Amino acid sequence: MMKFRFRRQGHDPQREKLKLDLFAFNKTVEHGFPNQPSSLAYDPKLRIMAVGTKSGAVKIYGAPGVEFTGLHKETAAVTQIHFLPGQGRLLSLLDDNTLHLWEIDQKDGYSHLEETRSFILPGRPGFDSTNSPPSITRVTVILLKSACDVACLGTEGGGVYFLELSGLTLLEDKTLYQEEIMQSVPDDYRCGKALGPVESLQEHPQDSSKILIGYSRGLMIMWDQSTRNVHHLFLGNQQLESLGWERSGRTVVSSHSDGGYMVWSINSSCHKTLQPLMSTIPYGPFPCKAINKILWRTCESGNHFIIFSGGMPRASYGDRHCVSILQGQSLVTLDFTSRVIDFFTVHHTEPEEEFDNPSALVVLVEEELVVLDLQTPGWPTVPAPYLAPLHSSAITCAYHISNVPLKLWERIIGAGEQQGPRHSSGNWPISGGKNLAQEPTQRGLLLTGHEDGTVRFWDASGVSLRPLYKLGTANIFQTDCEHNDSLNQASEEEWPPFRKVGCFDPYSDDPRLGIQKIALCKYTARMVVAGTAGQVLVMELSDEKSNHMINVATVDLLQDREGFTWKGHDRLTPQNGSLTFSPGFQPSMLVQCMPPAAVTAVTLHAEWNLVAFGTSHGFGLFDYYRRNPVLARCTLHPNDSLAMEGPLSRVKSLKKSLRQSFRRIRKSRVSGKKRVVANSSSSKVQEANAQLAEQAGPTDVEMTPVQRRIEPRSADDSLSGVVRCLYFADTFLRDAAHHGPTMWAGTNSGSVFAYALEVPSQEKFSERSVEAVLGKEIQLMHRAPVVSIAVLDGRGNPLPEPYEVSRDLAKAPDMQGSHSVLIASEEQFKVFTLPKVSAKTKFKLTAHEGCRVRKVALVSFTSLACEDYTENGLACLTNLGDIHIFTVPGLRPQVHYDCIRKEDISGIASCVFTKHGQGFYLISPSEFERFSLSARNITEPLCSLELVRRHGTTCLSPSFTGTPKLTQANGTPVLQGSEANGSPGDGTRTPEEPQAAFSLAPTDSPNSPESPLDTTGDITVEEVKDFLASSEEAERNLRNVSEEEARSPGILIK
Repeated sequence: MMKFRFRRQGHDPQREKLKLDLFAFNKTVEHGFPNQPSSLAYDPKLRIMAVGTKSGAVKIYGAPGVEFTGLHKETAAVTQIHFLPGQGRLLSLLDDNTLHLWEIDQKDGYSHLEETRSFILPGRPGFDSTNSPPSITRVTVILLKSACDVACLGTEGGGVYFLELSGLTLLEDKTLYQEEIMQSVPDDYRCGKALGPVESLQEHPQDSSKILIGYSRGLMIMWDQSTRNVHHLFLGNQQLESLGWERSGRTVVSSHSDGGYMVWSINSSCHKTLQPLMSTIPYGPFPCKAINKILWRTCESGNHFIIFSGGMPRASYGDRHCVSILQGQSLVTLDFTSRVIDFFTVHHTEPEEEFDNPSALVVLVEEELVVLDLQTPGWPTVPAPYLAPLHSSAITCAYHISNVPLKLWERIIGAGEQQGPRHSSGNWPISGGKNLAQEPTQRGLLLTGHEDGTVRFWDASGVSLRPLYKLGTANIFQTDCEHNDSLNQASEEEWPPFRKVGCFDPYSDDPRLGIQKIALCKYTARMVVAGTAGQVLVMELSDEKSNHMINVATVDLLQDREGFTWKGHDRLTPQNGSLTFSPGFQPSMLVQCMPPAAVTAVTLHAEWNLVAFGTSHGFGLFDYYRRNPVLARCTLHPNDSLAMEGPLSRVKSLKKSLRQSFRRIRKSRVSGKKRVVANSSSSKVQEANAQLAEQAGPTDVEMTPVQRRIEPRSADDSLSGVVRCLYFADTFLRDAAHHGPTMWAGTNSGSVFAYALEVPSQEKFSERSVEAVLGKEIQLMHRAPVVSIAVLDGRGNPLPEPYEVSRDLAKAPDMQGSHSVLIASEEQFKVFTLPKVSAKTKFKLTAHEGCRVRKVALVSFTSLACEDYTENGLACLTNLGDIHIFTVPGLRPQVHYDCIRKEDISGIASCVFTKHGQGFYLISPSEFERFSLSARNITEPLCSLELVRRHGTTCLSPSFTGTPKLTQANGTPVLQGSEANGSPGDGTRTPEEPQAAFSLAPTDSPNSPESPLDTTGDITVEEVKDFLASSEEAERNLRNVSEEEARSPGILIK
């Protein structure tokens, strides 16, 4: 018998239109801290800030929700950024010596950032370009004149060039070379030495025609542009680093390479100044590092600010990253954990103001942004509403919760506010622009687990990812970590007077503290946090401070199995006695898995008071109400030796890995020889199939693509016992008439275990204990790892979360029709009916697409045209970085998108889907990229700036069309237009990755015709063991299976 499968001809236009209303792919915003920042700028008129990065990105920030992102075409570091104050324009300098002009322009009511022009400084006229060093015209410093019409460019060759900004054209007649300056320098100062590169350019605060030029050798000159004369000379002899004006223009401060700074007075009666008014090395007398930048800010109170970076004693504190604030007799040394990039003050810049009166100091360091309130005594830090360092400790896992109840939201915020009493109550100083985005319709929480044992809660409702609360777990265990803030407070006798600021601290004293999995019930405020050393913490949210003991229970997942010895790290030892916990999530129970391997899966059912957890050895079920284990199951294979070594073990030897490699090679050779035996029945079937495939078929028949051959995985593969997913459901497992609580577990070897649970009623929780009975055991073909399990009700909808139905927050599931279970492995999706566990429909992703499943989630899509119409879909991320969306339960492909670069393994591994069609993944250790799969549910920056521009100064070309963002900071392109709504039949794939043929249907209800169950290419069939069926039924099932296995496979054509 021959089996033909044809693709339905044509498309359903209604379904195609509906897909456009349901699905759309957009990369919308980047959350977190820019990776590898390299420059900083501030516009005091618009009150916006710009950050440039080493990857060529330019990011502009204003008030929360006001964000712009641009990316240079060249992948080069942005070394300098300068705003044209009030105009919404900025000039960027890359390390390839190119200058770029950017403009924020209005389009469709919103502001967008776009590059308009670029420029590179030509070589010096009269010099042989082949012999002269290329660095002679390399730009070292940029000064934008206050009129915003000209940019002054200082170079390594000592020349100063002038650039007209509107067209980025060089004003060659105004160029100032060193030779012209040297004519005004006294003979005894020249002594045959060059002045060196231009280190600083500063415009006179009271006379814009005068520019202060500082050379590396130490010479400073006041250059009068109008007369082209040297107005004043400062004959310094110490290598210069930076310059700064005092507001009145009567005093100049200079910083130098020896760790000192000098104050110079401008005497109108004298042409040159030989000695400074004051010269000091703040952290001397021993040799100090250079002061890289210095600012002088005047105050109405008379105590002026001198703020500088660097200058630390070279021998004792040369490795510190510091910014010092000096006001009168007060000196504070701000100690950061990463390198200082740049800093600026927020102060009065209006000409009519007599004093600067700085209100805030903004410091950009390599791994975070720190803002200090200079108007509050003690100069406390101002909490940042965005740009928080997600990687203050390395991120190890992420978890998203949608539709957070208002009560839980307020309690979490309240707990977070009590954690930071030392913060300033002042407003965020970078407050420019207007956020035009609508208020989020629902509250979203993003939880990140970290290497140091902390869990951080983030407000992910809108464009700005705002920190809400930090939960620490290290203080529960006996470790070498110090859990106090004594380091933050410097003693009175300490010199320099260090003050630790910022929260970036990437070092973890104990890697066992790392958080691996998180689960949170948003209705009961109960949370489970699981870690690297097998620790599972059950926590409750409390609004009050507490002092109590933590109950500890141990669950042995090996079940006394012989022949296995754990060679990995030891368990964490809990603290003895009562512990004090701040308001927030407080641990009530510690469940310790033995062996103490990293927890690979965890799930919580607060209504049943159960928590399930899995490791590489097995899984367990724990009743945290009665504080006793319910179930422990070992999933180890006899040859699974690697699971006993752990990720932190050092016993893995080169000899063992070589031995395993040779065994695999030898095994593949033997299996290869077996496959070419001419007399075997399987080879005859393959030959017949090959011959039939070569024959020409009917020309009007469109066949489905050829599937890839998938080799079954060996049962003794290393780490086959790893538990990949756990799931609770109220469904039919015993028979079709009675439903009840169940627990499902999937492993790395393609095994699925389903347990029927006996859960007492709410009134009898304290009297009866929970019982678990193994109901079904399923072995998937090819032994592909099980990624996810979900039960669908009679209508094909996912089951609601605990408490959703009882609190009228979701429709009750259909318990009249037959339930089904959706099992997603790394190779395919398959729907089985319940309770019989017979295959209903499937989609073989690896065979069709040549990729493997990495992440899946059931997502609710709401139509853009009609708010009342929703569909459930299965979103799948593959190892190639593609996202596929399928209908549920029919598993019909709908759309696919290129989301993440396939080389970005960490990005793919970190991806998290939300329940309403959005997602997050790490594009760097410190940044989440947010994307949307829904045409309706999109979170993107929509903002505007009030710009002050003179008529006729626009830099945009007539053909400019603004876009909010074309590429993300790491260079991944963002699909737009027709590309962003690709479908499996749009021809965007290569021939090596053929798309699966699929039929379109207006709806995907359980009553609609299902796609045929295709068993072509199956090497084995699923083995289902039913432990709850009667003995007669079990014998009948066994007889049917044996008969099917005895049949000849036959010849199948697809």
